[in-house]
Amino acid sequence: MRRGRRRGKMAMEGPRHQPPTLVPLLMSVTAVLISHHIFNAAAQIPDPELLPTDPPKKPDPVTSETVVFWGLRLWQVVGIFSMFILAIVITLCCIFKCRIPRTKKEIEARHAQRQAAKTYANTLETVPPLDELTEVPGALAEASALQTVSEQVQAHGSGQLPVVREEDEPANPVS
Repeated sequence: MRRGRRRGKMAMEGPRHQPPTLVPLLMSVTAVLISHHIFNAAAQIPDPELLPTDPPKKPDPVTSETVVFWGLRLWQVVGIFSMFILAIVITLCCIFKCRIPRTKKEIEARHAQRQAAKTYANTLETVPPLDELTEVPGALAEASALQTVSEQVQAHGSGQLPVVREEDEPANPVS
């Protein structure tokens, strides 16, 4: 009879043996592996801040038609700058009397020209004024005694010009 009771007790109470300690160990190992797998997978997902961006756009190549500033194209800016530099060079050459290299013969000829001009200027300074040198034959002492053509016309008053005869005309040396 003992046997029947045992069977009945066992059926109601369940198994009497202890669950193996291996199951919680397997559960913890599985949890560790899953968490390890999740961390590894998460590490492979790139960070949006570190994602590679599109390469920067290459700037347009610089040509003579490229607008530099103030709406001016490159060739216009270069032209204005060149003219400005040329004007400065010309101005400096005029101010400081830059000379172009010449041959010895040209330098000596220029020196002789300057000496001749200098002596001529000195000679002119010694010449007395023209009024002291010239005397008009038959002229009166006063210079106002000579009438000009306009004074002669006004003196007649009639508005008619005096008639000049052929014998009064000066002789033409050309004819």
